Amino acid sequence: MESDLLQKTIGEVARAAREGLGLTQAQVARQVGLTPPVYGRVERGGMMPSVPVLRAIAVALGVPTDALLDVSSSEVPTTHKDLSPETRKVVGLLRTWPEKKVEVAGDVLRAMDALTVPDATSDR
Repeated sequence: MESDLLQKTIGEVARAAREGLGLTQAQVARQVGLTPPVYGRVERGGMMPSVPVLRAIAVALGVPTDALLDVSSSEVPTTHKDLSPETRKVVGLLRTWPEKKVEVAGDVLRAMDALTVPDATSDR
């Protein structure tokens, strides 16, 4: 998302949340530690707040920062909580490798996947 569009989105979400709470810009500005004119610029999309100010706005308005940033869950990669510890270790290791090394590892895994290996438990 381009910076100008992001500024505008932050401002629109902040304004809607503030109005929903029945607060004035001056009240929110005071809670956030900004002057009312500066907070007004944020709401109009004319200024990009710093990360600490963005956090303070989210706290003052009771909205998550991802709502202010217009981040949808589809944009955020899923976590690997459902993976086994060993698989998480492998994924972590792969993240440190250069792209060419990951490509070779992928080739090896695909070749191994194509092999038919008898189930070790079937012989028992």
